[in-house]
Amino acid sequence: MILTRRSFAFGLGAFGLAACSDSSVTTPGQPVVKPGLPADLRPVPNAGYDAWVASFQGRAQAAGISDATFRAAFRGAGYLPGVIKRDRNQTEFKRTLEDYLSIAVSDERLTKGRAAYQRHGGTLRRLEAEYGVAAEIITAIWGLESFYGERRGDVPVISATSTLAYDGRRGSFFEKQLIAALKILQNGDISPARMTGSWAGAMGHTQFIPTSYQAYAVDFTGDGRRDIWSEDPSDALASTAAYLARNGWTRGLRWGGEAGAGAPSGTVIQPQEGGPKFAVTSNFRAIKRYNNSDAYAIGVGHLADRIAGAGPLRGKFPPDANGLTKDDRIALQRRLTAKGFDTGGADGVLGPNSQAAIRAYQSSIGLPATGQPSPELLRRLG
Repeated sequence: MILTRRSFAFGLGAFGLAACSDSSVTTPGQPVVKPGLPADLRPVPNAGYDAWVASFQGRAQAAGISDATFRAAFRGAGYLPGVIKRDRNQTEFKRTLEDYLSIAVSDERLTKGRAAYQRHGGTLRRLEAEYGVAAEIITAIWGLESFYGERRGDVPVISATSTLAYDGRRGSFFEKQLIAALKILQNGDISPARMTGSWAGAMGHTQFIPTSYQAYAVDFTGDGRRDIWSEDPSDALASTAAYLARNGWTRGLRWGGEAGAGAPSGTVIQPQEGGPKFAVTSNFRAIKRYNNSDAYAIGVGHLADRIAGAGPLRGKFPPDANGLTKDDRIALQRRLTAKGFDTGGADGVLGPNSQAAIRAYQSSIGLPATGQPSPELLRRLG
């Protein structure tokens, strides 16, 4: 998800939405309703939004947007209350690097990544030859941003960006994104109905925001359109390679690696106290141009290494604030699920599902329902 800023959601399949088709039907003046979207991501009447759109049209014209493009784009657009709710409810939720990597390099993401790497090997090798960006790095970014295209987002981009431009915390930023999105439509790269993405307007297989699309998107297939939304990911993967190549990627240089494990010489960082150290190069910084987060860049690099055949990290992470190691947390999840308190999986990341399962178990045995894990709770579970 390219925002030189960051950050709405950190990738990792954050949208949880299936990509939509062009099956939505609309008549002039009626908003598009995408099948399967949550109710709060469907347009609702809003007089203030309508007035804002009317006032915005002059600014769009001044930016070179034709009346025909504007009418076509807004014919199916509308105010999305869920976009504002998500924007205002963002919290600075900080995962440990260990938890982040448990998600970013999960068994499922790794298995699917290796399959995608093989399936699109010809395209990826051509991209590596042309742009100098390692094929496994391109694949890893694809995996973190949209789970290899499975979670591209179904929210109409014109509705999302116009809602945020009208009623969001960063109106100026999103008005720029909206104008860029209109220029993409005017260029003929995509139709309004197919221009979908995340609630914040990030689009396609590798989640480009509209201004980044304008600057870096590539027509790799040669069909005259830079189609990052297509089932064929070629244009999206090429666009990611072009982005990295133009933002400091050095051909033939590794991103880095675990310090003391054959990593190249470079700056040594330790993102989690007591955890593994990493020696990182300038290509690590190039990945951070995609998402300005050490955890994200390590996630991309380590997932890429694993896709290419490398093994897990050798260094260990310390117990968490509750005194539990990752193995302890996995055991806790498995024992809860075995007793009928489903945690939704056993990956060692104690998120909302695990916390709810802990509360339910605590209530069932007469303990205060805190949702707090502990070594004692693990022992109680047997």
